[in-house]
Amino acid sequence: MATLRALECLVALVDEGSVTRAAAALHLSQPALSHQIAALERELDTPVVERLSRGVRLTAAGRAAAIDARIALKAAERAVEAGRDVAAGRAGRIRLACAETMTVWLLVSLLRRWRSRRPEVRIDLMEFTSTDAMVEILMAGEADIVVGPEPTGTTAHVERLGDEEMLVVCPEEHRFAGRSSVRVEDLAGEPFVHYTSDNGNAAWVDRFVSSHQVSLSPVLRTRSPRTAAQLAGAGMGVSIVPASALAVRPAGAVVRFDPPVRRAVVAITTVPSDALVALFLRDLRNQGLPAGTDRADGFQDQVGDGSGGGDERGVVGGS
Repeated sequence: MATLRALECLVALVDEGSVTRAAAALHLSQPALSHQIAALERELDTPVVERLSRGVRLTAAGRAAAIDARIALKAAERAVEAGRDVAAGRAGRIRLACAETMTVWLLVSLLRRWRSRRPEVRIDLMEFTSTDAMVEILMAGEADIVVGPEPTGTTAHVERLGDEEMLVVCPEEHRFAGRSSVRVEDLAGEPFVHYTSDNGNAAWVDRFVSSHQVSLSPVLRTRSPRTAAQLAGAGMGVSIVPASALAVRPAGAVVRFDPPVRRAVVAITTVPSDALVALFLRDLRNQGLPAGTDRADGFQDQVGDGSGGGDERGVVGGS
């Protein structure tokens, strides 16, 4: 296949009209330019120039090849520019998979900044209720970055963004409502609003209470932590929800665990060195988690004495 350098030499010959001037324009020696033209002629199996006593003249084949050579060179320039634009974060595409209730809580401000500063970058957002399901999408090559709680396991690159607190939601008239905290053991025998098996919280809650030798008494299940909080607050029972799910204040009370219980929030990618992915991860890392979700004292300012819930800044999250 003809090289771009050979096509460049051919176009220079057309534009300059002589080997001497074409070589000078390309900062090549004349033998080097002649070598490129000879290689092109071997590729085409026909002469592209006629050697005359006073220079060269393009053949019909040479003139025809020069037309498409210009197109190929322009396309190569555009390819280089496109690569540079993506590397600089000015263009490209990111396929982002996020735990559904973390999208607004964690990503909305970052997505807004990227939309404002990098309008040519396309971001495709997919939302899930299970990090393990997102990892499957990632490993299948259908996503570039996963954001959510830690998966059960993965060989991909995992970057910890911080921790979010897990909390108990109960009706206002419940015995937990007047407390500043509850212990895991206090949940035994309580009607419990649980999660469906396709939500990653289901397995997390079961592992958590099992590690404390506590058995739950589920009365119903939901796919959404936000719904679980609302159902518990409305009197259906108690539930365990991520702090990030409490943007919409539930009707009941929000109470902390004693000792506080937290879980990691991570970003996962198979190619962290990809220029555009690296830029997004850098901005996500620098932004950090919303205030109050990674420290017990910070969240206390939002929850107060256990009689309310939610981040007053109106962010949503947690799956």
